[in-house]
Amino acid sequence: MIQRLRNKFIAISTAALVIVLITIIGSMVSVSSIHAHRETNDILTLLSQHNGQLSTKNANAAAKKRLGSRFNREELFQYRYFSANISKDGKSIKIDNSHILTVSPDAIVDLAKTVQQRGRTRGIIRYQGTSYAYKMVKKKNGQIGIVFLDQSMIFKNTHDLMLSGIVLGIISLILFEFVLIMSSKRAIKPVIEAEQRQKEFITNAGHELKTPLSIISANTELEEMMNGESEWTQSNKQQVQRLTHLINLMISLAKLDERPELQLQEIDPATEVQKAIDNFKAVIAQSNHQLKYQLQPGLKIKADPNYYYELISILLDNANKYCDPNGTIFVDVNADKHGKNVLLKVGNSYAEGKNVDYNKFFERFYRNDTSHNNEKKSGFGIGLSIAQNLVKNFKGSLSVDWKDGTIYFTASFKSLKQSSRGNAKALTKTQ
Repeated sequence: MIQRLRNKFIAISTAALVIVLITIIGSMVSVSSIHAHRETNDILTLLSQHNGQLSTKNANAAAKKRLGSRFNREELFQYRYFSANISKDGKSIKIDNSHILTVSPDAIVDLAKTVQQRGRTRGIIRYQGTSYAYKMVKKKNGQIGIVFLDQSMIFKNTHDLMLSGIVLGIISLILFEFVLIMSSKRAIKPVIEAEQRQKEFITNAGHELKTPLSIISANTELEEMMNGESEWTQSNKQQVQRLTHLINLMISLAKLDERPELQLQEIDPATEVQKAIDNFKAVIAQSNHQLKYQLQPGLKIKADPNYYYELISILLDNANKYCDPNGTIFVDVNADKHGKNVLLKVGNSYAEGKNVDYNKFFERFYRNDTSHNNEKKSGFGIGLSIAQNLVKNFKGSLSVDWKDGTIYFTASFKSLKQSSRGNAKALTKTQ
């Protein structure tokens, strides 16, 4: 549990840093991109208004007025641009390539024709891997003027900023992750200490409570020997048994949280389930419930046989307690349809389970029906939590679902032997 908490702390902290880095870097790149687009639009507008020129006196005056504080006459010479004027009849194209060397006159003519065919007044066109922003205007004399601007230099700062931000973000994330891993144990140390004190308290209190319970039990038996059995002595013995069972459950849960050294080995789940069923037959029959089970032999999983038996016992006990009157308990051990996992399914009749919130069933001390106060359905809400911990220790998963009046608890384990439902004849019985 502590390791899971530590991993969760690292994951949440890392995710928070990633979100912060993405927000900061994304905001900076977005602002830079907006400025670059604005600059591109301003230069294109100036070029279209002055016949594809920026070096004239009128163009300089317009640039100063339009760009304001951003205007710098020397910087106007940094832009690479060219223009084309298409005659009214579309037969002749006059070009100006005095401010660019990498685009030939023939290429400019082809680009102008392409833009004219597109019919859009603004856009981006690529030539030899370079993006050119263009603007097309219709002049008073009927000619069509198209100006092209190489925007690679304008967006260079944006691209450099994005690349630098990504590199620095990755470096920062790696360093942060290293520091976080080194310091995470210290950060959650108070939680570790509190958890350890809680486990020690449960274990110590459990052992301390067993002594007075043993004395009460012995005194009750002595009372029965002297004065005979009565409803009061029976009640005392029942409550002692309930308290003893609760203490044992709490101690077991505390030990499971400590990740005990399990004796994992290859077992046949059908064999272990059969043992548990044999021990529960009398209890189930006494409760007036019917038992149906189907066990496929020959399957193999890796688990601790003792704890696996305890898992089955918890699920069977839970099914017997909460089964509808005169209902049926179902047990199934089989491989899934791909043969990669072995499924242990324990179900029981549960007519009122359609609108139940099953997400809380594995919470400690949770009981769905608090009105079950009689001895038959008395419980503490710990069993399913222990079952879930046991399955996790076996590297499996435990789920619950309800269908057609029956609730099913399904434990899935990785199969050590590729199996299919037809490989071995399953043992099917109804009792």
